[in-house]
Amino acid sequence: MKRLLDLDIPDRAVNLQQLIEDCATTLKYQVKTGHPHFFNQLSCGLDIISMAGEWLTATANTNMFTYEIAPVFILMENVVLSKMREIIGWQGGDSILAPGGSISNLYAFLAARHKMFPDYKEHGAAGLPGQLVMFTSDQCHYSIKSCASVCGLGTENCVMVPSDERGRMITTELERLIMQRKAKGHIPFFVNATAGTTVLGAFDNLNEIADICQKYNCWMHVDAAWGGGLLLSRRHRHPRFTGVERADSVTWNPHKLMGALLQCSTIHFKEDGLLISCNQMSAEYLFMTDKQYDISYDTGDKVIQCGRHNDIFKLWLQWRSKGTDGFERQQDRLMDLAQYQVRRIHEQSDRFHLIMEPECVNVSFWYIPKRLRGVPHDANKEKELGKICPIIKGRMMQKGSLMVGYQPDDRRPNFFRSIISSAAVTEADVDYMLDEIHRLGDDL
Repeated sequence: MKRLLDLDIPDRAVNLQQLIEDCATTLKYQVKTGHPHFFNQLSCGLDIISMAGEWLTATANTNMFTYEIAPVFILMENVVLSKMREIIGWQGGDSILAPGGSISNLYAFLAARHKMFPDYKEHGAAGLPGQLVMFTSDQCHYSIKSCASVCGLGTENCVMVPSDERGRMITTELERLIMQRKAKGHIPFFVNATAGTTVLGAFDNLNEIADICQKYNCWMHVDAAWGGGLLLSRRHRHPRFTGVERADSVTWNPHKLMGALLQCSTIHFKEDGLLISCNQMSAEYLFMTDKQYDISYDTGDKVIQCGRHNDIFKLWLQWRSKGTDGFERQQDRLMDLAQYQVRRIHEQSDRFHLIMEPECVNVSFWYIPKRLRGVPHDANKEKELGKICPIIKGRMMQKGSLMVGYQPDDRRPNFFRSIISSAAVTEADVDYMLDEIHRLGDDL
């Protein structure tokens, strides 16, 4: 890439023709994440309406910290985020768009600590009655553990709760570990439930976790950054999101299953006023109290950022273009395609081994090359299949024909994990994916 690209910053300006060539070269060599053969990441596809919204957003080029410079976009945020809280199952509450799901989860952590220990804001650790402890499944997104590091708990006080063979938190283990830490004099205060894990697409049992949080007075956060789109589907919402309305906060990324352009991440709170109480610094040059409008529309003091990108217009425009009914059909279609892939894997059981029936659009599987067909499936065979994944991925990259991710987990060596979150994908693309993996790996 370094040989192919001229990335130097010149002292003298280049001409317009060179800039056009720079744009063309950039797109030529950049991965086409909107292509229907890109199954590599949770964020796939290229929604044209959302893209148009991003163009207008760039043209408007405004910050989101005050109503006075972003009045239309602030009002759009209020309407869309209120709609999303209503879909979660809440009346009232508060929300904000954040730069990615990791920061959304961080906002949930900060609000939880502020709600339960408000003296921390002014006095720091001296305002705490003891050692705080948080809990999450061992399949959670790494940003949850990062909260413990960034916010002063220390990662050893982020307790990783074991998950079952399908990647769901074992709630009896959650309660046991809470009691174990309480016996040490620690203060359990925050539990993260995952609604759509990154690798397996697993959904924790929200009602069981809510019962435990209620029993031990813990804040319940649901990280639905990945699975949140299924809240829009009557077919698939339950049992995955049964009990979500009992949570105190929910992360939900429209740039994933809903197909909004990157980035578009939301964090929602059941209780109104927490964001401003937790994060307000009252900078007088921005957040004067004698403005000629209702200053509750100024969002800048609710967040730890100052500058905040406009991530709402592309989502608002996309939602208008589809309607809530259209989003529901889109979610159902993606789930149908994942099930189609599962059927095709079962129909080619000599070439592919399905690891588990998916709860989301994550399909986990191994490819079986010719030399291993008919060999009994055991740990030794899995080890061999795991060695094949990175070789096939390398061949994909060299040929440029396909992108599918692979990774190991705690129970098994490398396996493929395909993601169908692009509205452009069809059954023919799913067939192409499996056929191309076979073409690339049959001789291994």
